[in-house]
Amino acid sequence: MNALAIDCAVSRLTISAKKDEKIVAVILDIGMKQSESLVPTIDYVLEKLELSPAELDYTVLTNGPGSFTGLRLAISAVKSINLAYNIPVYGISSLETYTYPFKDLDFALVSCIDAKKERFYLNISQNNSLILEDGDYEIPFILEKLSNFKEIFICGPDCKTLQEIIKSNLQSVKTHTLNTNCVTTESLFMIAEEKIKNGIPPLNDYDGPIYLRASEAEVKLNQ
Repeated sequence: MNALAIDCAVSRLTISAKKDEKIVAVILDIGMKQSESLVPTIDYVLEKLELSPAELDYTVLTNGPGSFTGLRLAISAVKSINLAYNIPVYGISSLETYTYPFKDLDFALVSCIDAKKERFYLNISQNNSLILEDGDYEIPFILEKLSNFKEIFICGPDCKTLQEIIKSNLQSVKTHTLNTNCVTTESLFMIAEEKIKNGIPPLNDYDGPIYLRASEAEVKLNQ
């Protein structure tokens, strides 16, 4: 299948195009410069595979939780392709995307993004079932939940930050994580194609990013 995938949940932006079994991926760890780089990079990965947007079978992206700016930018880009060429858009939980390569491990899996303010966007799963659903959780609550496990695998862009917190507070819990970052868009392709195979519909026109907390602007507006 031909596809475009974007992981836009954190500042490390990953954009990939897929043509059958060939994949071209670009990782941009450039912080706030995402807005000026997103569309040119989409054009670049498609051109490298000699694909036009009209030839795509689907697009897929992380639709939250994560960076408000990144999520809005990416969904605007793929919705533009959807409107122009009627290409379906699949939205996948950021935390599910980070867990996917490790879903067959025997340990409990902890997928996390540092949400700042001493909180993490996080879920806990085991044997392909959620134990704790995607949420915006305070560190004491996370530690309480994890104290019930003897051994866990931590994934996600901020796995090492959370691992250090756990090591400092829960010496009885053995932790594992990776020393390198995965190309997360490969998980997006696989999850989306599982959904297509199982007849799960794409996002609706009105569907947007999933925010687990109000933006700073919304907080100020409501004060």
